[in-house]
Amino acid sequence: MPTNPGGRGPKELGDVLSDLFAERGYGRLQAVGELEAAWTLAVGEAGARQTQLGGVRRGVLNVTVSHPALLEELSSFQKPQLLAILRREVPGSAILDIRFRVGPVGPAHDLSSKK
Repeated sequence: MPTNPGGRGPKELGDVLSDLFAERGYGRLQAVGELEAAWTLAVGEAGARQTQLGGVRRGVLNVTVSHPALLEELSSFQKPQLLAILRREVPGSAILDIRFRVGPVGPAHDLSSKK
């Protein structure tokens, strides 16, 4: 059923749900969950516990790591493999690079808990 030009009247259910998901940020939360799952697959459970995903900005995924040795390992030796896994597992993410930094890691810094 078409919506009238004044914005009043019935709307299609798909339009209502789309608006609700956008307003509540559900699409972003799902994307974050997919990225976190792909990251855990890429670095393993132990690596995931020692890292914290940040946002993706201009195609660069920011990752905080718990100590300098891990930063060196991931950035110097594993980055190409990590990028390949992330691109394969989350094809819509458009990740072009990964930037690592040393900092606090843990549940209090969880990406999915940020609004």
